[in-house]
Amino acid sequence: MTRLSVNLNKVALLRNTRDVGVPDVLRAARIAVDAGASGVTVHPRPDERHTRPSDVFNLSSFTQDAGVEFNIEGNPTKSFLALVHEVVPAQCTLVPDAPDQRTSDHGWDLGSDGDGLRPIISDLRSRGIRVSLFMDPDPVVIANAAKVGADRIEIYTEPYAKAFGTQDQASNLDACAKCAEEAERMGLGVNAGHDLNLHNLPALIQSVPGIVEVSIGHALIADALELGLRETVGAYLSALSSAK
Repeated sequence: MTRLSVNLNKVALLRNTRDVGVPDVLRAARIAVDAGASGVTVHPRPDERHTRPSDVFNLSSFTQDAGVEFNIEGNPTKSFLALVHEVVPAQCTLVPDAPDQRTSDHGWDLGSDGDGLRPIISDLRSRGIRVSLFMDPDPVVIANAAKVGADRIEIYTEPYAKAFGTQDQASNLDACAKCAEEAERMGLGVNAGHDLNLHNLPALIQSVPGIVEVSIGHALIADALELGLRETVGAYLSALSSAK
């Protein structure tokens, strides 16, 4: 079954609106893992508007003790890489987002970015960190991810999520499936993420059965406001298993 990594950024974002430490990011991670999540994800940004370096260190210790995976996402700036080097997560997902972006909104252009990424990827892998590249759902560009040395790709699923329930849903699913097929042909693992939720997740997993992991944050935390975090993680795991 496709594994679920819970993105905790929105928990940290809410916490940062006050100075009382509530909600507790580490407690949220414990609840998610106890409920069956295979790991947790964070995307620390330079302005620290949600996840902070202290969260990264705390979650690193927790995930190591709990025996689950820790995935750190971000643009490979010097400060980001210094943090990743110190923490040594199971996976580092490299994302081409600018510091002022509200959220990630496109994948890598490896035609122009590949040469710069190649030594970064090599260094991360030499430290025992699996590297995933955030990529647009375009099968034509996937082969370049293998050429720069990545272990996996993460298919950017916002276009599919926007098309869900419309006449464009099938073509967007087909693009994701072709991306996954090309990645697997090149020896790459396949992750997926962005705007996935309880409604659109089963169709994606049914159409792209080779997805190893999905990382979900915004919708999952929003659902948790109504259902509770433990129950919500269970609901997402059920959505993943229902797509067999």
